[in-house]
Amino acid sequence: MTNPSARQAPFSLVVISAGTSDPSSTRMLADRAAARVAALAGERGEQVTISVVDLREIATEVSTALVAQFTGPRLEKAVAALRGADGIIAATPVYMAGASGLFTSFFDVLDKDLIIAKPVVLAATAGTARHALVVDEQIRALFAYLRALTVPTSLFAAPEDWGDAALNQRIDRAALELLFLMESGFAQKVKDQSWDSYQHEYGSQAGTEDAIDAFNLDSDLMRLATGGSAG
Repeated sequence: MTNPSARQAPFSLVVISAGTSDPSSTRMLADRAAARVAALAGERGEQVTISVVDLREIATEVSTALVAQFTGPRLEKAVAALRGADGIIAATPVYMAGASGLFTSFFDVLDKDLIIAKPVVLAATAGTARHALVVDEQIRALFAYLRALTVPTSLFAAPEDWGDAALNQRIDRAALELLFLMESGFAQKVKDQSWDSYQHEYGSQAGTEDAIDAFNLDSDLMRLATGGSAG
């Protein structure tokens, strides 16, 4: 099937993976979803470029950004990728019935306006199906606060899911939802026509949303944590 209105420039899809092992089931789930988005786009005469931010590789820079106003080069590259993304796949392992600390810390240090209106597929993996609701009950709330546009279908995989055809069906559904939202250009329309009404009152860089969140980093609590004094 081809899309008569298909654009010529490739879509930029950014995969955020918080898996810490190698190989990682979290990365595997995110990669499968990204590959399906690219395949569906190809069927519609479109192209998708995929870039991966493997959080375990920048964990030191993320932790440094949490306690000091310093952004390392790999973290800066991740921020730039998200700034230019047409779509995002965000995947985390589940630890202690919640998203991993590395995953939440990464989004904590970003400017709160960075991914406003950008379409996102949420994904998680765990050692048991008992954690299947973590994505919708916890992770979706984080992205709602960031005012991202999460697709209706979330992805979750426990060990028994990998051989189940139902997982592929969910991946197909989420990938198609993401592609449709990317094609709509919703995020760019919001930025062009209604940006002021979407920006966060606190934690915003007022148009420089590619920066690290100064509200989090330049606070009395953070200055005390790094040996300074409260202002």
